[in-house]
Amino acid sequence: MRTLGLIIVSGRPRHWIKNLIVFAALAFSQNLFNRPLFLQVAATFVLFCLASAAVYLINDIADREADRFHPEKKDRPIASGRLAVGPALAAAILCIVLALAGGFLLQPILLWILLGYLLLNLAYSYYLKHVILLDAFAIAGGFVFRVVAGAEVIQVEISAWIVLCTVLGSLFLAFSKRRHELSLASNALNHRPALAEYSTYFLDQMIAVVTASTVMAYALWTMWPTVVTKFHTSRLPWTIPFVCYGIFRYLYLVHQKNEGGSPTKIFISDRPMLLNIALWMAAVVLILYYQP
Repeated sequence: MRTLGLIIVSGRPRHWIKNLIVFAALAFSQNLFNRPLFLQVAATFVLFCLASAAVYLINDIADREADRFHPEKKDRPIASGRLAVGPALAAAILCIVLALAGGFLLQPILLWILLGYLLLNLAYSYYLKHVILLDAFAIAGGFVFRVVAGAEVIQVEISAWIVLCTVLGSLFLAFSKRRHELSLASNALNHRPALAEYSTYFLDQMIAVVTASTVMAYALWTMWPTVVTKFHTSRLPWTIPFVCYGIFRYLYLVHQKNEGGSPTKIFISDRPMLLNIALWMAAVVLILYYQP
């Protein structure tokens, strides 16, 4: 039981909230309250949770030596030696098999999307995380796979706007995380050598670019003629302030509070951020589903 508990911890259940983005296509296709479609996307969410658990286990196996130099990651089960590599690898393989089999049964194309997601993350764990810029784009790619899966499982056309906003938002989080890691001073290069290629100034420039691009892309989407026609409403721009506040709040936490190392922790523990997300979601649902 102790080993099982350590495997679950290494699978990082708190980080599975990232997989909620699979519901994006469902919500923006105005099918959120369609029970059969909702259940299909919920099943897709579970499959990505299995795939994510496998990815985290493999990543911790690959990084177990480097993680021992990290002030927080050194306490992870595999890095600390409490969980042996053998059981962790076996659990990862089991999760991969279950995810791929479930994907094939749910919608055959999901098998290929999940496989692409897993291969991208394997490449990230063993190579891409050590390559400047590509490390951030690999993270963004993982979110794109989730969004595409959510659209394919209910067979709706994926919006280029959703993909664009997903990529830009993911890059914003990735560069912010690298900035936090760089702030760990001498230990930073020990647990992630690729950080030697970054500098605080360079990351601040990248963060500024993707911040402006994210806000602009979202704002354009809300006002785009085809979007207004599709949803029969011109009220979506009312949600722009929530997006701006969320980004500005995140920047405040990164720059003023030296947070940003764990986006998941911010999204589930920062009360202003949680309230803002809830208000944004409520506004979107009201505008798309309950317009007069």
